[in-house]
Amino acid sequence: MIKERLIGYIEQSISQNWEIEALSNYGEKGYTYKQIAEKILKLHILFRETGINEGDKIALVGRNSANWCIVYLAAVTYGAIIVPILPDFKPEDLMNLVNHSDACLLFADDKIFESLGISGMQAITGVVSLDDFSLITSSDTRLREIFPLLGEKFAAAYPDLTQNDIKFSDITNDKLAVISYTGGTTGFSKGVMIDHNTLAANVRFAQNNMPLKPGDPLVSFLPLAHTYGCAFEFLFPFTYGCHITILSKTPSPQIIIQAFKEIRPRLILSVPLVIEKIFKKQLLPVISKPHMKILLSIPGINAILHKKIREKLTETFGGRFHEIVIGGAALNPEAERFFKKIGFRFTIGYGMTECGPLISYASWDTTKLGASGRPVDTLEVTIDSPDPVNEIGEIILRGENVMQGYYKNEKATREMIDEEGWMHTGDLGVIDKDGNIFIKGRSKSMLLGSSGKNIFPEEIEAVINNQNYIAESVVISEGDKLIGLIYPDYEMMKKDNISEEQLQTILDETRRVVNDRVPDYMAVHKFRIHPEEFAKTPKRSIKRFLYTKE
Repeated sequence: MIKERLIGYIEQSISQNWEIEALSNYGEKGYTYKQIAEKILKLHILFRETGINEGDKIALVGRNSANWCIVYLAAVTYGAIIVPILPDFKPEDLMNLVNHSDACLLFADDKIFESLGISGMQAITGVVSLDDFSLITSSDTRLREIFPLLGEKFAAAYPDLTQNDIKFSDITNDKLAVISYTGGTTGFSKGVMIDHNTLAANVRFAQNNMPLKPGDPLVSFLPLAHTYGCAFEFLFPFTYGCHITILSKTPSPQIIIQAFKEIRPRLILSVPLVIEKIFKKQLLPVISKPHMKILLSIPGINAILHKKIREKLTETFGGRFHEIVIGGAALNPEAERFFKKIGFRFTIGYGMTECGPLISYASWDTTKLGASGRPVDTLEVTIDSPDPVNEIGEIILRGENVMQGYYKNEKATREMIDEEGWMHTGDLGVIDKDGNIFIKGRSKSMLLGSSGKNIFPEEIEAVINNQNYIAESVVISEGDKLIGLIYPDYEMMKKDNISEEQLQTILDETRRVVNDRVPDYMAVHKFRIHPEEFAKTPKRSIKRFLYTKE
């Protein structure tokens, strides 16, 4: 266990940044750190008066918002276990997860609760609105009685609230803080048990390696119910006294870019989707033109062009960031090579919900092309192969960041963490002599070619996805042949007046282009149109298992 505590970080930040604005929904006035302290303490009174104890579970279902963050902070600083559940799940699945978690209290958006109802969640004694913190419904007399008196009880307990009153809980790092349900790309939902130590280790590493200062603005648009967004767009900047602006609704890349231009954040966390869309839609058409290819190949001139492109790209993201940290999935290699060539300030990290999430990171100026950073200081990471530098094997790890296990699922826990404490990530890669991790693919998505060679479909998909009229793809195996499932870019087709009949002809040519760029054993036999967007996990990875069953 590390000596730093998450609750200590939160207490310190609130005390030191008392009057600074902390959390706000995009386009709305926000809460200061003092106002957040008041709301946390009111919720603590609510928990105490209604018999909620340390270790009890509190479920949280709603879109990203400042109130969502306040409930999260109130639960973990009280010593309760927060159960953040993505609002994207279907109502029946939401109820199943709430029931599985054994939560006794639910905080939910009004609209989400309307689709749920209370009857299917037997252990829930009350539901509180995330919209305005009103009591929606309750079977507990204590809850109904305490709500009208909360303001009065708070005033009596804290007649003149000051920084000296900010002392929440002495709960130790070994105690459970979060049960995080994740669908994953290779299976169904499991409840990841994350303790205070894991969260504190993530925050400590971020504080030591991603420099920010009080008042720095950030934009939060990743799902807060997922550990990546929660740890690095919320918990870490909150412990630094930053002002976090939250994009409440599921934002499009256009809205995200607009927010970046207005708020000009100091640090940007992103998934590849946003970066790749900018590369494919704005940059690739320009740098692929014949005359531009010639200019970019001429020494001196290419340096001037690279500088101009870098400046324009930097301004797109607000122009004031230290770096952009990309995680959640692999970045398209062609985009990565170009961004690296022009000196764009970006880096790629690696993590999993089971590590809360961070596994590896390196700053933009020290990261290597194709790498996903170096292991964090609280983890030992290696490759399960005779020659980890040259021979691909499974990435395994152990240390402070590793989860306690899967809630009420010992079998899945034993499959993930072996008797020596090594967690088996299911990811395949190599690690160089300097500790840089190079991820090659998922062990469960790896295909065996007819020649006996291992094929990583992600490598082929990266080439496919850069082609015109293709939004995304999944490469699967049928017998001894590779098939590319293609979700067309209907927006681009409409713009260029391309019919579905014309698309098939274009895709036949595209397949030949792709096969020219990959080894023969990775050649795709056929493209098959998939008319709907592929189902995704919260971090926007394709749920590959839904399509490889074929």
